[in-house]
Amino acid sequence: MKLLMAMALAAAMLAGAAGAEVTDRSAAGFEVTEKATIAAPAAKVYAALLTPGAWWSSQHSWSGSAKNLSIDLAAGCFCEKLPNGHVRHMTVVLADGKTTLRLFGGLGPLQFTGASGHLAFVLKPAGEATELTLTYDVGGYAKGGLAEQWAAPVDGVLGEQVGRLRKYLETGKLE
Repeated sequence: MKLLMAMALAAAMLAGAAGAEVTDRSAAGFEVTEKATIAAPAAKVYAALLTPGAWWSSQHSWSGSAKNLSIDLAAGCFCEKLPNGHVRHMTVVLADGKTTLRLFGGLGPLQFTGASGHLAFVLKPAGEATELTLTYDVGGYAKGGLAEQWAAPVDGVLGEQVGRLRKYLETGKLE
């Protein structure tokens, strides 16, 4: 648990430049919003969203390798290959091919709780760049309190992913 909190704190510090924020919290859940302007056209950003194995952090995968992550629109699955199976992180509920990708489910350790959420990526062209807004609305039950225990770590992890996506699209590298 200490490692998780340390990673979340580090991720939260990295997320600052991406416009990360817990925008709402209550006894029933929380909302995280991440905003970033990415120096790439919306079509390129959308295509990258569908290939999380290229930019997602391996530290935030079950297999230890982000290369095992994929989004299969036909199957409606944000999934990960495991050595002896797979995990469905989220279900794709809307993919319009241009500006919006919506998924439903519990990311990471939220799968061990009674919580799940709605993750939305919305793209808005801004000249040669794209304004990305990510929101993750999480609700349900988690022992010890959902918002109290999970809002900040989830914000940190998602902020890190948005930062990695931006860096990947703008530089072609993550390191």
